[in-house]
Amino acid sequence: MCGIGGFIGKQPLAADQWQAMLQALRTRGPDAQKATLWDPEFRETNGVATAGLLHARLSIRDPRPVADQPMANAARDIWICFNGEVYGYEADRAALIAQGYPFVTTSDTEFILHAYEAWGDEFVARLRGMFAVVILDLRRRRLVAVRDRLGLKPLLYYQSGEDFAFASTLRALLPYLGRRARIDPAAVDAYLAHRYVPAPLTFAQGVRRLAAGTGLVWEFGTGREPQLFRYWRPTAAAGGFETVLDEAVALRTASDRPVGLFLSGGIDSAVVASSLVRQGYTNITAFTATFPGTRYDEGPQAARMAAALGLTHRMIAVEPRLADDFDRIVADLDEPFADPSALPLWYLARAATEEVKVVLGGDGGDELFAGYKRYGQHLKSRLRGSFTLRLPYGGAPWDKSARWREELGLPWQDAYVLRFSGLSPAVRRYLQPELASVRTVYWRDFPADRPGLEALLAIDFANYLPEYILRKGDLCTMAHGLELRAPLLDHRFVELVTGLAVRERFTRPAKQRLVAGCPVCRTEGLLDAKKRGFSPPIAYWLRGELSARLVGLGARLEATTKGQLCGPRVDTLLAAFLGGFDKLAEPVYQLLVLDAALASLALAA
Repeated sequence: MCGIGGFIGKQPLAADQWQAMLQALRTRGPDAQKATLWDPEFRETNGVATAGLLHARLSIRDPRPVADQPMANAARDIWICFNGEVYGYEADRAALIAQGYPFVTTSDTEFILHAYEAWGDEFVARLRGMFAVVILDLRRRRLVAVRDRLGLKPLLYYQSGEDFAFASTLRALLPYLGRRARIDPAAVDAYLAHRYVPAPLTFAQGVRRLAAGTGLVWEFGTGREPQLFRYWRPTAAAGGFETVLDEAVALRTASDRPVGLFLSGGIDSAVVASSLVRQGYTNITAFTATFPGTRYDEGPQAARMAAALGLTHRMIAVEPRLADDFDRIVADLDEPFADPSALPLWYLARAATEEVKVVLGGDGGDELFAGYKRYGQHLKSRLRGSFTLRLPYGGAPWDKSARWREELGLPWQDAYVLRFSGLSPAVRRYLQPELASVRTVYWRDFPADRPGLEALLAIDFANYLPEYILRKGDLCTMAHGLELRAPLLDHRFVELVTGLAVRERFTRPAKQRLVAGCPVCRTEGLLDAKKRGFSPPIAYWLRGELSARLVGLGARLEATTKGQLCGPRVDTLLAAFLGGFDKLAEPVYQLLVLDAALASLALAA
């Protein structure tokens, strides 16, 4: 698990620029930070560099310096920068050794490097796990980049003419861009729409995010744009449910550093915990974020689960010090990201990394087995399909009646996004009166050939899961040098679930097929509790620790966006919240995060 970056161009990059790129990746890889540089003829150099690979390492597999990156083959004409973990590659590694490929480490990085040498671009089919891989092939003067199938690891890139750069985060690319860094107005609107910036957009003009299950090939020196390709979509597969699940969990215990578990009071993490215990992994500590005295405290429920399973359990009381930590949390989330549940996850990761360097989590269960309430809510209106009904409305754009009127004015699939979104199109038009175009949604890959529930799941798999849930998990944990693994999103398990009969996959109550894999918890009645979710006291925070930041908010946002956001209208919305309309707490929080992010990113408008 690491942070990666690099650049290729005709003009040399100043040393302070690439060093700043590497420094921005340091929290993702606190154990080692290294760079390999080349001159215009692609000779390795310590001087003027027109190309370079940068790597900040969190040492999990083979922590010896010999396994550090950037890593090269024996001829030093193929190089790799890799972030993530791949599992179960031992048989392929043995085959490569038999073919004469020399291995000097036990790391997955070296396996991927030789896999590319042996199998070319088909190497990605051999990778099982989470990864952002960049191969610099000096033999063929090409760069190959791939992002894992489900989107657990991030990869951003920039290309203009013969210049190319990439990194794990936007903030690691900004030193490369220098004065070219500009805010993308569409990304501002997309953030307001979704509470984050959906792929392929990023907050900076010209910088793109590689989508999950996608790769690119860039032939440097040609001036041509990168060629994107999609290498995976989930397809139905057969197999033994518990067998594949247990394998996915067991593979993710591979580590030369201590391993833990994030345990909530819900089904998904309980199933992962049960699988660990069933396979004899009982020396793993479970960590739970607790909120004593609140209705969303899952600590007692998680404690009962851990006791029933015989796991060591540590409860972490989350008591945010937002006045002190808010700016750092916003920066650690890289681009503006306004999910309030990121706050407790950030604090939980900070505490867990004091004891372990790897944690398993339960991400993916809701998207695989339709566990969210919003699915059932939105399916009630699926029969209207593309039918729309536009109703004029003259009240405040944030009133509840305005929301449902707007939903009726959108096709059924588009309207689904309003079930989980930031500001509605009407509110965005109000706050950005001079913006030429306010798109309804910025999500992509809406399926035209799926029935109701499967369509919603496909939309979430393409958008919400990789770019919201998994991005949050990656950024909050890597901010503290902690690796988060998601067994339920093993691509072979995903394909198996995709192949389940509808009646077996989509049950009421939800996820009964998963519950069957946790017999101890089921017998003890530990999985019968109502799904809680996490609803932090945003209004309380905004009127308390964060209140000082609300002063002058409208004027600051108007200035930093060069008028894209109208300051007086921001202040009108803020006044409605401060006047007692608490349903505006999340929109106000979203604007506050935008304000803090813009200040620290320092992008020109």
